[in-house]
Amino acid sequence: MRCPADYISQRANAVDASGIRKVFDLAAKMKDPINLSIGLPDFDVPDIAKNAAIEAIRSGHNRYTQTQGIAPLRERLRAQLTGEIGRDVGEVLITSGVSGGLFLSILSTINPGDEAIFLDPYFVMYKHLLTLAGGKAVMVDSYPDFRFRAERVEKAITPNSKLLILNSPSNPTGVVMSDIEVKAAIEIARRHDLLLISDEIYEPFLYGKDAQGDVGGLPSPMKTYDKTILLRGFSKSHAMTGWRLGYAAGPEPIISQMTKLQQYTYVCAPSAMQYAALKAMDVPMKGAVDAYRTKRDIAFSTLSKKFEVVEPTGAFYIFPKAPAGINATDFVAKAIANNVLVIPGNVFSERDTHFRISYATTDERLRQGCEILCSLA
Repeated sequence: MRCPADYISQRANAVDASGIRKVFDLAAKMKDPINLSIGLPDFDVPDIAKNAAIEAIRSGHNRYTQTQGIAPLRERLRAQLTGEIGRDVGEVLITSGVSGGLFLSILSTINPGDEAIFLDPYFVMYKHLLTLAGGKAVMVDSYPDFRFRAERVEKAITPNSKLLILNSPSNPTGVVMSDIEVKAAIEIARRHDLLLISDEIYEPFLYGKDAQGDVGGLPSPMKTYDKTILLRGFSKSHAMTGWRLGYAAGPEPIISQMTKLQQYTYVCAPSAMQYAALKAMDVPMKGAVDAYRTKRDIAFSTLSKKFEVVEPTGAFYIFPKAPAGINATDFVAKAIANNVLVIPGNVFSERDTHFRISYATTDERLRQGCEILCSLA
């Protein structure tokens, strides 16, 4: 006689519960913690987008859209991306968040036994989505500075290599790939005939400056490598994390398969939110980016007094090394005991040496939390 647990698939059992979700559950039970764990913007959705969502609902945009998304949003995104990238970016699919785009792109391209390469530390979903698809995750160590080193990636290539995943700006490290690093990644992809997935969800949050003091655009492999699936969305740029709205752009044969699979999984992205996103695209988010540059400065200047830490140049995360003589999991336990919630680095890595801080909170709480962490070092 089987018990309920006996019905669970090997596929599901092969995936660990997210360490981030465990911290979220813990946070819900704590009284007013200093929460530096969640990748959630602390600003709200712009009013123009809220009003557009309300109007869309009242106007009856509450039914299924086309699987690929509403034409006005897709056409505008394609035009905007084509202008930025400097060439036609191919087809555009509106997805249920960038996580939905990741799931569909991996499911559309990975066969059992295929290998996908990405840097360690990595976004937590990559490894587990590949497991669900029957693929193999190949993690390339990027410690101590989290840079893309072509020679390390090259050594990881095998006859089964099919996919190279880039995440810039990076979650969890905040590192942004340079033009030279992107070029090196493209050269490897060309040489070994790999597909690239470029996860650019944090694209607006860039803080590095050139010699003239200007912040340039994000170096994207889409600009020069046509075998690229580009993934972006509105969750981080416009604080629409709960609206579940992202988009994918790339070669028509792959986007077409992703669209087909969306039909049988997500069906379509939320209808009213797609209409609201059109209005959201009219809102400049420079003020939010400037505010997060200030938060980055607070986190780095405070933590670097006591921790070994790489200065982030994008996203809203910083990834300090735990103090000598203690692993990251144990240090995080000390932090939580002192009412500061952070995430142990082994959630994002094969190592347990660092921990992730999200500085998406008020300046005051961020400063307070970082000072407590320094007192524990």
